[in-house]
Amino acid sequence: MDDGYRNTNQVSDDYRYQDGSYDTPNDGYYRGGDEPAQDEDAQSDVTEGHDEDDEVYEGEYQGIPHPDDIKEKQKKRAPAVDDEYRDRADLMAERMEDEEQLAHQYENIIEECGHGRFQWTLFFVLGLALMADGVEVFVVGFVLPSAEKDMCLSSSNKGMLGLIVYLGMMVGAVLLGGLADKLGRKQCLIISLAINAAFAFLSSFVQGYGFFLFCRLISGLGIGGTLPIVFAYFSEFLSREKRGEHLSWLCMFWMIGGIYASAMAWSIIPHYGWGFSMGTKYHFHSWRVFVLVCALPCIASLVALKFMPESPRFLLEIGKHDEAWMILKQVHDTNMRAKGEPERVFTVSYIKTPKQVDEFIEIQSSTGTWYQRWLVRITTTLKQVWDNVLYCLTAQYRMNTLMLAVVWFTMALSYYGLIVWFPDMIRYFQDEAYESRVKIFDEEEVSHFTFNFTLENQIHRNGEYRNDKFIGMKFKEVRFEDSLFEDCYFEDVRSTETFFENCTIISTVFYNTDLYEHKFINCRLINSTFMKEKEGCHIDFEEDNDFLIYLVSFLGSLSVLPGNIISALLMDKIGRIKMIGGSMLISAVCCFFLFFGNSESAMIGWQCLFCGASIAAWNALDVITVELYPTDKRATAFGILNGLCKFGAILGNSIFSSFVGITKVVPILLASSALVGGGLLALRLPETREQVLM
Repeated sequence: MDDGYRNTNQVSDDYRYQDGSYDTPNDGYYRGGDEPAQDEDAQSDVTEGHDEDDEVYEGEYQGIPHPDDIKEKQKKRAPAVDDEYRDRADLMAERMEDEEQLAHQYENIIEECGHGRFQWTLFFVLGLALMADGVEVFVVGFVLPSAEKDMCLSSSNKGMLGLIVYLGMMVGAVLLGGLADKLGRKQCLIISLAINAAFAFLSSFVQGYGFFLFCRLISGLGIGGTLPIVFAYFSEFLSREKRGEHLSWLCMFWMIGGIYASAMAWSIIPHYGWGFSMGTKYHFHSWRVFVLVCALPCIASLVALKFMPESPRFLLEIGKHDEAWMILKQVHDTNMRAKGEPERVFTVSYIKTPKQVDEFIEIQSSTGTWYQRWLVRITTTLKQVWDNVLYCLTAQYRMNTLMLAVVWFTMALSYYGLIVWFPDMIRYFQDEAYESRVKIFDEEEVSHFTFNFTLENQIHRNGEYRNDKFIGMKFKEVRFEDSLFEDCYFEDVRSTETFFENCTIISTVFYNTDLYEHKFINCRLINSTFMKEKEGCHIDFEEDNDFLIYLVSFLGSLSVLPGNIISALLMDKIGRIKMIGGSMLISAVCCFFLFFGNSESAMIGWQCLFCGASIAAWNALDVITVELYPTDKRATAFGILNGLCKFGAILGNSIFSSFVGITKVVPILLASSALVGGGLLALRLPETREQVLM
């Protein structure tokens, strides 16, 4: 092979460790074979910045021609042909050959750089970004009970608010993941986190439902790009032997995000007084404080990312050799200083860069207006992103992409569907127990009495209330049926799920109450007056923010810890494919135990078991998706598959929640069959643990 790059597969011979230092060829390429090791004097020439023109080639005395001489002879024999006159297929073939050489050389370089302080620093910075993604999934679910009262949300509005984040994440994963392969990992991750932080912060202050919905949509779009970029970014600083394990450790930050969101919701939202009001129109309640706090991991990652370099693997793909070399040297020197070996010198002098075949459009500043120039740049970039998307479906990658798409989709459909179904079922069991404790009052007669306390979970039938006062009180789950109210007075009354059915109300005054017209069903109102009705919606009872919601999410997030640890330790030992297939099949078995979940505690237990069993499949999916695609398509492919995952989450949420209180059979069978099908298909994917990162 040209450029002196030979025997790239003989990785073990690329380095010969002698006297505490590495021995490498002088031309900067890593080559195997049985070449004699250099002595210390030769090593000092390599590392002390000697004059290459005066260098004596070590093979000269053995009659071995220098690689540069071979290149010169080949150039003289072959006629010079400009790239612009060559067939694009030839250029692509040359690029693919260059990429294969680069993949093996880059693996050796990362091994020389070692795994140390630099990777661990990047690990925590990118972990915060992944944590922000985990937080985003839980935010809306936690604030919904409070926001629905604060914004007067109907059932359809609540459903849309729950799904809008996934919709934004779906679009963001595809768009920002594709851009990361064209603009760079670091730049696109900064854009992604900045969008999320800005609109998450803004959403905590807006009052209207429409604007809040829009802010959460754009916030989701921003955070949707983090997952594909983070894994592509971190994997390009890891050697083959470290990649599976450390990408799995990185997945733990998603779990930490869920724990953080649950803990903050538990400690902030029930404190309804932690806020302020400005007049009667603007209210900043505790759930808005929670939304602000949830943006902190994103902001922290955004700040820390400013001090991290771009991926050198990406820079080499776009031909920026010198920048990539400087970053790799920084990685090497940082790790060597941390290991107490600052004298170790980065021995690489030249790295292979692939042939550049993209058509760049250079626009002069005098051409057109500024927005026309930007329009051309944006259009060109989006076209390149679209070409990358189509490339993932070419013959070389089509089968892997389709199989991965099915596995991602089936995993998301079952996982996210059940994650929503578990809390809804627990709430259903709570409501059933609550309704079983209802108190029924028949034909009671009350006159000249003042009610100034809370009435809860009661049904009053055929009652008569004359000259009674209801002042500064609360109704919760109270129903009056076929009752008479005469000369009564209601003042400063708040109510939740309270209705008057077939009642007769005579000469009664309602002052400053939230007993609106829709709460009187088939009632006769005679000479009754409604004065100064309460405006807006109110969180009437602290119990609405039931801590059980936070506890269930907290335990569900914590339960994946054992699965994370096991998957990280075994990822490189048993392989990605067995990890995905085994985890999904075990999760399918766990689904059948849900038939025995007939109480709150049983449902919580089965949820923890399911989450702990399924997390290994998620981790292995992240790893194999990174490894199956080349560098210039890696984030794009991950973004497509992750976007499909979010589509599966939307379907799962919608389908599974519709069966709550109706039947358990359909959700359980749907989830288990999806997991079995996806797990069996995953076993047909190629194993990648011994593969260098292309």
